[in-house]
Amino acid sequence: MNQPTDILIIRHGQTAWNKLKRLQGHSDIPLNEEGRLQAVTLAEILRHEPLDAIFSSDLQRAYQTAYEIAKSHNLPVHTDKSLRERCYGICEGMLAEEIKKAYPKSYEAWYAADPDHFFPDGERKTESPRQFHYRALEAIRNVASRHCGERVAIITHFGVLETAYRAAQNIPLGTRCKMPVLNTSINRFRWRDGRLELLAWGEASHLEEARKPPVDYYKHF
Repeated sequence: MNQPTDILIIRHGQTAWNKLKRLQGHSDIPLNEEGRLQAVTLAEILRHEPLDAIFSSDLQRAYQTAYEIAKSHNLPVHTDKSLRERCYGICEGMLAEEIKKAYPKSYEAWYAADPDHFFPDGERKTESPRQFHYRALEAIRNVASRHCGERVAIITHFGVLETAYRAAQNIPLGTRCKMPVLNTSINRFRWRDGRLELLAWGEASHLEEARKPPVDYYKHF
């Protein structure tokens, strides 16, 4: 029997679109000033926590966050496209009210948690919640299987965290899944015997510290 893998799944720092509540998806939006400060503070909090590997979505908001943690652990960041957020097609960059006005049927399906609904395609082809769920869960499984008996960090997005939470809590697709997912919050899971277990959710005390920049903060950027 393989040893369990402990996994810290962490949402990226804040972006300008996060602040405005615009849907991001695969749109490659960088961290804003607050997000960069959150990433530096998060790295400091995790400095003394043993990590064997660091994985990240290839989108820059996740990579920029992961990079700060990797520097403090002298580890590389392994990027993985399968750890991206769900693709929302033409609705990326829009506010919820704009989606409601322009695509009312998609808006209704979105808030009804229809697992097989697709937003209209845009620059990129969209994914249904069901497709995304299995893609994200498989990405987590791949990381866990490569690091049996170790502790790893995955820096990713809201949707991937929702997938992990849903899987660990046995919440079926097609139902609303309500839980806070703050930028740079730390969420602890264990992969054991082919499934996720939730150990701790939403560690975010460091976000208060992020309001007080470290003395050498501006040396980072």
